[in-house]
Amino acid sequence: MPNIRSAAKRIRSDAKKRAKNLAVLSELKSLSKKLSLSGSEPEKAQALASTLVARYDHAVTKGVIPRGRADRRKSRIALFLAKIKKK
Repeated sequence: MPNIRSAAKRIRSDAKKRAKNLAVLSELKSLSKKLSLSGSEPEKAQALASTLVARYDHAVTKGVIPRGRADRRKSRIALFLAKIKKK
């Protein structure tokens, strides 16, 4: 238990930030799974991919994930879409 008021406040604010970050990460993961499951429907996959890319960009601006990780995953999404369209 912290003895200083600012330390107690820091613990509370960190808990709020962690909950928010976990919610964003969970949303990214569930959207990614939906995208991988929609492999047989290119139109649906395209719509999900655009939503997912926007969510990655938003997560980067909020500091939830690093820019490089988001760029790598967006690149993999683009490769996945190209593979679907090719079939």
